[in-house]
Amino acid sequence: MRFPEEIVASHFVPTVRALLARALEARGMNQTEIAQHLGVSQTAVSKYLLARVAIEPTFAGDPRLKDAVERVAAGFAESRLAPIEALAVFADVVRAFENRGPICALHEEAMPALKGLGCDLCVRPPGGHLLEEQSVLADVREAVRTLEAAPGFAAAIPHVGSNVAMTLARARDAADVAAVPGGLFEMRGRVRSAAPPEFGASKHVSEILLAIRRADPARRACVNLATTDAFLEAARGAGLTTREIPATVDRAPARLADLLGGRPVPDVLYHRGDFGIEPITYMVGPSASGLAHTLARLLA
Repeated sequence: MRFPEEIVASHFVPTVRALLARALEARGMNQTEIAQHLGVSQTAVSKYLLARVAIEPTFAGDPRLKDAVERVAAGFAESRLAPIEALAVFADVVRAFENRGPICALHEEAMPALKGLGCDLCVRPPGGHLLEEQSVLADVREAVRTLEAAPGFAAAIPHVGSNVAMTLARARDAADVAAVPGGLFEMRGRVRSAAPPEFGASKHVSEILLAIRRADPARRACVNLATTDAFLEAARGAGLTTREIPATVDRAPARLADLLGGRPVPDVLYHRGDFGIEPITYMVGPSASGLAHTLARLLA
């Protein structure tokens, strides 16, 4: 576990101090004066000026930090900038860098578990959704493992590929939908996934799921597979509700919300295909893992 504050302390602060020390020296200040402005020892200033302290190139090359360093250096050199004002200038840079910026990127490198979360930990107000995002991703990962192990699922994957997706409770667009980048595919009789689940990973399945969710907010998850009479019979035999939809919905997913409006959303939506459109079935439910377990039983 790594805190974003660790990135600020270990990368941002030394970089700022080194750049500011050099900018102040260039304006004629001696090491004692620079040390007073930076709040460090003269020995530390010497290390900054002799490049004995590593700086983060991503930060150092960013125009926002360059501008902040120049403004603060000029303000100190001309005795018109108070220490608290200088601190505020750099605090603004930190906030900018934390908002999907270079601090965020370094935090993901230091803590790979954050990758794909679209994490807004540093810029969200209290009560944010990071824990919900982690929970949704974990649920989709469980669904993927279940489908990879399900004996009958490989044969049910359509030519366009399959995917399993789940929305956040507050979902508004595809960025709030977790799915598998590249989807699930069959290889030598086994199910394979291209990559771990991420938010915003599947535009088409996300659009279908968001349209369904507009008609029924409880339907937060979806799995797509090939349409077969055998599966539809098995689903109905298990007590699941089904409904046939126009194949053209696959080309205009937003239409699905209107088609479903005012009627209960069934557990299984399917179409028989059309010219250039492969027959597809969409199984929906409250969670991705629950859908996967149900689907595995139906295909067994």
